[in-house]
Amino acid sequence: MPLKYTPAFSVAASLLSLALLSGCASLPGLEERSPSSFLPIDEARETRLGQAASERAARHLGVSGLYLLDDPRGAFAARALLAQAAERTLDVQYYIWENDLTGTLLIQALLDAARRGVRVRLLLDDLGNSLPDNLLAALSEHPNIEVRLFNPFKYRKFKYLGFVTDFSRVNRRMHNKSFTADNQATIVGGRNVGDEYFGATDGTLFSDLDVLAIGPVVQETSGDFDRYWASGSAYPVRGLLADAAPDTLENLWARTAHIKQQPKAQTYLKALEENSTVTQLLGGELDLVWAPTHLLSDDPAKGLGEAPQKGHLIDQISSIIGGSERSLDIVSAYFVPTKHGTRLLTGLANRGVNLNVLTNSLSATDVAMVHAGYAKWRKQLLAAGISLFEMTSDEKNASPKASPAPLSSSSTSLHAKTFALDGETLFIGSFNFDPRSATLNTELGFLIEDVGLAQALHRTFNDKIPARAYQVKLSEENDLYWVSRVDGQNKRYDTEPNTSWWKRQSVKFFALLPIDWLL
Repeated sequence: MPLKYTPAFSVAASLLSLALLSGCASLPGLEERSPSSFLPIDEARETRLGQAASERAARHLGVSGLYLLDDPRGAFAARALLAQAAERTLDVQYYIWENDLTGTLLIQALLDAARRGVRVRLLLDDLGNSLPDNLLAALSEHPNIEVRLFNPFKYRKFKYLGFVTDFSRVNRRMHNKSFTADNQATIVGGRNVGDEYFGATDGTLFSDLDVLAIGPVVQETSGDFDRYWASGSAYPVRGLLADAAPDTLENLWARTAHIKQQPKAQTYLKALEENSTVTQLLGGELDLVWAPTHLLSDDPAKGLGEAPQKGHLIDQISSIIGGSERSLDIVSAYFVPTKHGTRLLTGLANRGVNLNVLTNSLSATDVAMVHAGYAKWRKQLLAAGISLFEMTSDEKNASPKASPAPLSSSSTSLHAKTFALDGETLFIGSFNFDPRSATLNTELGFLIEDVGLAQALHRTFNDKIPARAYQVKLSEENDLYWVSRVDGQNKRYDTEPNTSWWKRQSVKFFALLPIDWLL
C-alpha cells in the first residue's frame, strides 16, 4: 500500500489542476529506448563480489547464501556499502525513494559508483518517488547512469491529475524493492528508501525486514530486473523530463556535504564505518544461511493490466499457503483479507492449521483507511480460531537496535511483509496481504526453504510479539476486545486502544464502502 496514497487521494486538487491546464499531455514513445541487460555471469565472477561469492557458492551448489537485515541502520549501511563495493553494475529498483537524509546519501552513493565507472540502472515507481525531476534528469545525463520511471505521470507539475485523466494506468504501481551489485549480491525485502525505513527520523519508524543474498537467486533477481527495465511501463527520463540545470549534480554534492555535517547524519556515517556486513561478505566471513531460495515476482505487464490473471504473484502465494499442514505465521503491514482470503484462512484453521497474523493496530497504521478493510473481517477470523495481533505504537521515538530475531527492532509502525508455513518455509518481500498487492501493484519476494529461519519467525509470535502488540480476542457476547502486556500484567481494552472516537467512527464508515479493491 502506498505510503501517501488513498483511493480519494487529492481528488479536489486534481480537479483544480484540470481546470488550470489546457491541452493534452502524452507520454513519449519507447521505440528509441536503448536495450541493456544484467552483467554476464562470467564477467560478474571476475569482480571482488563475484570472487567472494563464487568461492563460497562452490561449496553450496544449488542453494543461495542469505543474511537477514533486521536492524534499520544496518540495512542502510548494507546498501551503501554494496554501492561502494560494486565494480561493474548496480541495478536498483524501488517503489518509494525519499528526498531526505538517507535518500540523498544513497543517491550520492550511486553517483559516486558511476563516477568510478560502474553502470547504474535506477528504476523508480513514479508515484512513490520524491526525488526532484531536475535531479533525475541530471543523473540520467551522466554517461554511466540511466533512470527510468515506472508508469510515469504525464503532467509533471500537477502529477496527481493523472488519477483523473489516466486512472486505470496510474492506479497500478511497481511496489518491488531490490538492490543488486555486479549480479553477485542483492538486497530484497520490505524496505523502501527513506528515513522512516532506516530509523533516521523522530516521527514514524517502520519495523521492517530485508535479506541480503548471494548465489543462484541473485541471477534470478537480475533477470527479473531486466524484465521490468524492458517492460512497457518503464520510461527513460530522457524524453520524459526537461533538461537538467547545468549545476544540478554539483548542488547535489554540496547538499550531501551539508547533510553529512548534521548530527543525525553522523550516526549513519558512523554506521558505514562500523558495519562489517559487506566487508565480511567480501572476506568470506559473513555468517550466511545456505538454503534453496526462489524468486517470486509478478509479470511487469501487470503494471498495464495486461498480465494473465493466473500469472499474478497472489496465485503462487495462495497455492503455497494453501498447502500449510501445521502452522502459518503471517506478518503484513497492510492486511485486508477480503472475502476470498478470509475463506482461505478460515478453511486452513478448520483443517487444524495453527494460524497467527500480525498487522498494525489502528493507532500504529499510517493508512487508517486500510484498517477499515481489515477490521470488518476480524470476527470471522477469530471465530475460526485464528490468533490476531496488532502492533502497538507505544515505542515512539525508541532508538532502533539490532537483534538476531526477525521484527524485533523498536519502531512505531509495522512495514514488514513476511510469512512462514509449517516451520519450514519463509517468504520475505514486498507483498502485503491486501487487494492492491494482489491485483494492482507488482510485487517481488524470496521463498526460502530453511527450518531455522521459518521457526525463528514462529518463535517471534511466542517470544516477542506479545510484548509489542495487542492480541485481539472475541468475548462470549461476540464483542471484540484487546489485551496487551504491561509490566508483566494483562491489560484489557474494550475499544481500539489509543485511538479517538472520531478515528474509530471514520473506520466504521469506510468499512461500509465497497472500496476493498483499492486498498
